[in-house]
Amino acid sequence: MILFQIVLCIFASKYFKMKYLFTVLFLLIFSVGFSQDDQSDAAKNIPKKQPKAAFDQYRIISLQKDTTYVDTSLTIKKEYEYNYLRKDIFGLLPFANEGQTYTVLDFGLKNFTSFPEIGFSGKQFNYLGVNDINYYSVATPVTELYFKTVMEQGQSVDAFITVNTSERFNMSVAFKGLRSLGKYINQLSSTGNFRFTSSYNTLNKRYYLNFHFTGQDFLNGENGGISSIEDFESGDGAFANRARLDVYLKDAKSFMKGKRYFFDHNFRINSKNEGNNLYLTHQFNYETRFFEYNQKTVPSTVNNAIIYRFGDSYVTNDINDQTRYNRMYNKVGAIYENSLLGKFQFFIEDFRYNYYYDKILILDSGTIPSSLNDKINTVGGQYDYRKNKWNGIFTYSNSISNQPMSNFDAKLNYKFNDKNEFVFQYQMLNKIPDHIYNLYQSSFVDYNWYNDFKNEKINNIEATAKTQWLDASLQLSSIKDHLYFSNDATDSQQQIISPKQYDKAINYLSVKVSREFKWWKLALDNTVLYQQVDQENDVLNVPQIVTRNSLYFTNYFFKKAMYLQTGFIFNYFTKYYINDYNPVTTEAFVQNQRKVGDFPMLDFFINARIRQTRIFLKAEHFNSKMTGNNFYTAPNYPYRDFMIRFGLVWNFFQ
Repeated sequence: MILFQIVLCIFASKYFKMKYLFTVLFLLIFSVGFSQDDQSDAAKNIPKKQPKAAFDQYRIISLQKDTTYVDTSLTIKKEYEYNYLRKDIFGLLPFANEGQTYTVLDFGLKNFTSFPEIGFSGKQFNYLGVNDINYYSVATPVTELYFKTVMEQGQSVDAFITVNTSERFNMSVAFKGLRSLGKYINQLSSTGNFRFTSSYNTLNKRYYLNFHFTGQDFLNGENGGISSIEDFESGDGAFANRARLDVYLKDAKSFMKGKRYFFDHNFRINSKNEGNNLYLTHQFNYETRFFEYNQKTVPSTVNNAIIYRFGDSYVTNDINDQTRYNRMYNKVGAIYENSLLGKFQFFIEDFRYNYYYDKILILDSGTIPSSLNDKINTVGGQYDYRKNKWNGIFTYSNSISNQPMSNFDAKLNYKFNDKNEFVFQYQMLNKIPDHIYNLYQSSFVDYNWYNDFKNEKINNIEATAKTQWLDASLQLSSIKDHLYFSNDATDSQQQIISPKQYDKAINYLSVKVSREFKWWKLALDNTVLYQQVDQENDVLNVPQIVTRNSLYFTNYFFKKAMYLQTGFIFNYFTKYYINDYNPVTTEAFVQNQRKVGDFPMLDFFINARIRQTRIFLKAEHFNSKMTGNNFYTAPNYPYRDFMIRFGLVWNFFQ
């Protein structure tokens, strides 16, 4: 049975990369072999029919040691997670094809870190970071297979298996693959996320290790949006086939790949776990990334006129812009743990990066270097307090190298009981700009820049209440020296974007409330987000209202062999100056010419659970034929049309 599960997971997607195959097979055979040895040795002393393991023996453990359990239930929250990202995407508006980028409706979703990132934000939504990787401890092998149909010619698959070869050693292997042609010209998405994890602890539990490897790649056709929105909005039946709508770019594509090696381990110096413990900790991360933008044909034809979408170029064809990046991170620390006082940690961080191109550009406007590289060292401390109903984590770090940066993060949690919990968090951040703001090189003349922007200063306060009556959150943010992209072109048919720094203050407020009402077998789940921005110029644009309302019915059928869930989901956001999208950099940029929004998005869904299998069917945006073609994810990028999609989540474990 175990071998069947393994084979099913590996070969469920025809997009599984062959370069990972031998590694996966070796690791799985190794783990299965150990499992079989353990089972054969133990079989002599146990009865033939073993009792089922308890649910708390199937643990999912985050890097921060937060623990949840394998869950095969069917709830409305699970319905929200049946998507490409495998998580609730409230506050994100997807582009027309699966595997493309998203428009961010909820600014509060943005997570700030003091260290610089590579940029190219359109490629980061499905990029699994360090904190996105979980570790496991399971009593028996666990397999999960996720499958969902896509827009055209392909499928979306996420296959996963984890096994404990012993109580102290766990391994997991997973691959998420997607291929979808899309409905519009040059809209192909082809992506893959491979991940391998392992965790280990010694018999005396003095030493713990978490390790993971990820290999990820994302290929997207970049059509630049439709070139004639009049044809789209006309409702002419000739354009019901979206491939008949002309686009700006017919042969452009963007590609990103990355690899990461990561481990986190700690060792307790004292031999016995007592009231006073001393630990040594070490965290290591080495990561490489590569980004490429390719455009074979430079000029575009729009209404029989020749335009240059991104301005002049140094070459007449075959644009091939390449950006390379690598970084290495080490964090070494010591922890003193006291059963009464809590946990005190002191650490030193070493962060080194190299962001580079293959040439130096000497232009009339100045010299553009080939690389950015630096070494950043910080010192810091962290205090953890967990006592009774209180749980608090307070962290501070500050740079001791040339680049100034700092981060203070305080989070306090008070739990009244199982149904009522309050969380308060404050963060004060002095953030180094992401690399793409300071340096970029391209064959397009106006897409070459070298800057020395100041650090962004962010103060953020969040208060969250999870109660038996409702869930509510309040966020207040103050941002100084905000970095963004805007369009410098005077021709409406062109995109010539460049990075800017806003020298005035931006104040952001959001209130989010969630409440589910239940009556009989009916339920109404509601989430409403209110946002307000105080700024002198429109550089941070958000919709004032974002809402999701789900009315659904649940019941058991066939002598409770099947649990059914069916209903409607309503999504809506108010009109605002939505950010546009630039394919060359895959960055969103500010525009103040066209408002988008104020169109309802209605979905109908049927979900069923049979034992450990969940099957789902969904009619997405079924009201699109009734409301007219006024729905967009970004200017010139229509939102998804009505379509029916189905899939399943299939778990195997005892």
